[in-house]
Amino acid sequence: MTLLVALHALAALVAPAIMRLGRRGFLILALVPAAAFGYMLTQLRAAFSDNPPTEVISWVPALEMDFAFRLDPLAAIMALIVSGVGALVLVYCSPYFARHAQSLPRFGAVFVAFAGAMYGLVTTDNTLALYIFWEATTVFSFLLIGHHHERQTSRRAAHQAIILTTLGGLAMLGGIILLGQLPGGSYSISQLVTNPPETTGLVIAAIILLLFGASSKSALVPTHFWLPAAMAAPTPVSAYLHAAAMVKAGVYLVARFAPGYAHLGVWQAIVLGLGLATMILGGYRALRQYDIKLLLAFGTISQLGMIIAIVGQGSKALMLAGLTLIVAHALFKSSLFLTVGVIDWCVGTRDLRELSGIARKMPLMAIAGAVATASMVGLPPLLGYLGKEAAIEGLVHAVALGGDDWVRDLLVLIAFALGSILTLAYGLRFYWGAFATKPGVAPVDGHALSPIIQFSPIVLAAGALLGLMPSAMEDALAPATTIAPGEPGHLTLWGGFTVTLGVTVVIIAAGAAMFAMRTRIEELQRRVAFLPDPEESFRRSEQALEDGAAAVTARTQRGSLPFYLATVIGTVMGALLIAVLARTPHIGGMRLYDNIAQVPVAIVTIVAAVLAARARRRLKAVLLMGVSGYGIALTYALHGAPDLALTQVLVETVTLVVFILVLRRLPAYFSNRPLRASRYFRAALGGFAGLIVAVLGVIAVSGRTADPVSANFPAEALNFGYGHNIVNVTLVDIRAWDTFGEISVVLVAATGVASLLFLRSRAGIVDRARNRRDESTSAVWDSRALHNAAALHDATRRAAAKRAAELKQQGYELRQPGRGRTWLAGSLTLAPRRRSIIFEIGARLVFHTMILVSLYLLFAGHNAPGGGFAGGLMAGTALIVRYLAAGRYELGEAMPLNAGHLLGTGLALAAFAGLLPVFFGGTILQTTVFDFTVPIYGNIHIASAILFDVGVYVLVVGLVLDILRSLGAEIDRHAEIEGEGDSEADETAALITEDAARAEEVTN
Repeated sequence: MTLLVALHALAALVAPAIMRLGRRGFLILALVPAAAFGYMLTQLRAAFSDNPPTEVISWVPALEMDFAFRLDPLAAIMALIVSGVGALVLVYCSPYFARHAQSLPRFGAVFVAFAGAMYGLVTTDNTLALYIFWEATTVFSFLLIGHHHERQTSRRAAHQAIILTTLGGLAMLGGIILLGQLPGGSYSISQLVTNPPETTGLVIAAIILLLFGASSKSALVPTHFWLPAAMAAPTPVSAYLHAAAMVKAGVYLVARFAPGYAHLGVWQAIVLGLGLATMILGGYRALRQYDIKLLLAFGTISQLGMIIAIVGQGSKALMLAGLTLIVAHALFKSSLFLTVGVIDWCVGTRDLRELSGIARKMPLMAIAGAVATASMVGLPPLLGYLGKEAAIEGLVHAVALGGDDWVRDLLVLIAFALGSILTLAYGLRFYWGAFATKPGVAPVDGHALSPIIQFSPIVLAAGALLGLMPSAMEDALAPATTIAPGEPGHLTLWGGFTVTLGVTVVIIAAGAAMFAMRTRIEELQRRVAFLPDPEESFRRSEQALEDGAAAVTARTQRGSLPFYLATVIGTVMGALLIAVLARTPHIGGMRLYDNIAQVPVAIVTIVAAVLAARARRRLKAVLLMGVSGYGIALTYALHGAPDLALTQVLVETVTLVVFILVLRRLPAYFSNRPLRASRYFRAALGGFAGLIVAVLGVIAVSGRTADPVSANFPAEALNFGYGHNIVNVTLVDIRAWDTFGEISVVLVAATGVASLLFLRSRAGIVDRARNRRDESTSAVWDSRALHNAAALHDATRRAAAKRAAELKQQGYELRQPGRGRTWLAGSLTLAPRRRSIIFEIGARLVFHTMILVSLYLLFAGHNAPGGGFAGGLMAGTALIVRYLAAGRYELGEAMPLNAGHLLGTGLALAAFAGLLPVFFGGTILQTTVFDFTVPIYGNIHIASAILFDVGVYVLVVGLVLDILRSLGAEIDRHAEIEGEGDSEADETAALITEDAARAEEVTN
């Protein structure tokens, strides 16, 4: 079963490639549900045994969420319907769609994925997995209903379907969680049905939520209107989703839980009330439809209500009747939908007022339609008749027993008979409208029929002939009713002259009479609307919701960042204050400091923070923020946390540089606003938030009653992470999942920032930048090009070279630019006013040392202060020094690699380090140690976590490089393009030209 779900998922992934073959790809995709159907046939004997096949794949054991599958009789019956009808509909798709139809690869993929989700839904034995498959069918049905997304009707239909069915799915999830968490509850479906929890108010609430999910999926009132609207989908979708698969999910859920909960009054009220109301309303609305596809849609609504009302009773006899109706409905309704598709495909209309002479044009379709329609309306000797007769017999028997609920059973019998009369009336209306030759209507003409397009509806209609084998059908369906209470039912074509036969005769006579009076009934329905339009109510409520949301958004989303922050901080801090005041907190054992040196450091940090908030110049504010940051780092160091102090210093350094790089494109001063009361309010709010956080910190520490988990960290870090540095081992082993998630977020954030800054104009920004090498696409720089003054204009460079050649011919020896005095190659591209020889020399001297120190921090961090994050920041700081000393071209010289490649490599290394222990018997991200001896050197002890640290190191280096190339080099490039940087290149060119001119003066 698991493999079949996986097979559908794999087929959905490769479906776009298969559909490159054109419409023939549908025939290949049909092999997947056909294989599932064949497998189900081989498993029927095992499924009907006392020990049905089960499979369990543990997923989230802590939540009892497993991919558990159980192929019992009910699951086998539903799986046969889902897979068999799915295969035939895919065969039908091959001739149905035009050769050059749009989006066929997507349609094929989504269709197969839906079939796999539906197969998983009916075979799973875990309620949480049931919900996952349930919502998967919702999403896939949304895509299938909205296949013609260019049409407004398709988009609206898909929108309605996903809103209503998702709402029901969320309600069902609430019921699932209640049933799983209550005493005696479980997340196993078989356990919940055979041993339901004791009836309480919460159990009743859970059942109501489950039934709401089932009713929305099966289009019961008041959510029934989404199904007729979904007829905007292609006909194969209607035949599969709305006849055999999706709408059957709700029916399946009711049938699955009925044996355990049908005795509850709330269950009976909902199932019978909604089911019977839907049956009558759907049949009544079907009598006035002119589009034969819509007629079938409202008929589907009617029969879904009928089936749920019968199968939801929970007794053996009615369960057998309900299962027979489920199978019959899947066969005849999918056949009829496909038949409508054939008519529409051939003649181009579905309006019964325009259709005439179709039976003569399509004799095979007329025969198939007649058989399927007869089964639908319950005429003998077809399968639909078996189910209807069994249902009537069960209800008559229940009334005859005269139990406490005989009045209810009598009302159900009357409502069922009325629904069957409507079914016969609209069934005859359908067949007459689709195939009859109507007086005064010219016979329609169309193209020839493909044999393949007729194959599937004929096969499905032939399934109605299973009614000729009542004993075999009873043997096949009865095992699914064994857990239901009551006396077993029977399927029979002839039960003698009984009350059941009398009810059937009345149904046939009354239905035929209603069809004969169809014109009067249509006129009556046009004049009298005794029920409000639920679709219109849905649209109005949705519009009211949107208007309300717009009003709330207009008041809250003002475009003011201070307002947003004040709202968030005020709400959070207010809630925390209420929590603090709700109970008298215990505060004790608080120390003001551990080291007297912490006091002046704290004072400086606080003063710098206050001055930063008051600063008007942006640069001043950033520098003061840096002072606060370095003060916090010093506090860590004085407290005995060298790892945190080192990391804080490096982070503060990189952050400071980033802020300064960004400030180049911002005004020097903050906005000069007058002193207003709002500034005092924001200051008060900030102080209030800081005070609350500080108080909560003290309360949390003072309120501790148990030993902190960190007390075990030293031993766990050594025993499980094989390292003495608790901080580093925590990052790469104890909480490695968190670290992996954090570096993933870092990669995404860096990519997002870079993508915004590296945007290009569609037409290109300037021609002179066309041939330049760009840091974002290639970081491989040519040192020779730098030494030849790559930043100069071509004309100026040619003039300078020509003059230099002339001077050389005259006997002058000219030095090459930068020869013998260039510390950093990229400095030649800077204007002299921007160069600092001391800075260049210092950068040249400390760069390699900083890189070596970063590698030391990387490899020593497992047992000493350091680690991949600190080492990466140190290496990044070295790159910052090179960039600040000699500009963006020097950055390319220092790190001739693409930042994106480094980011991706770092994440890949971390992922590989997490998977590596699995190959040595461990679990994901569990550190594995390798001990081996190297000659001369001696014993080597390496933990696999070092590879995770290397990944972090590489990713952090890539992050810093990405920041420098986006916020640094790219902004420099923008400045040059906008004309701000031309002066530097022109100044450099002028100086070289001036050297040549001065040399000429010496000659003269």
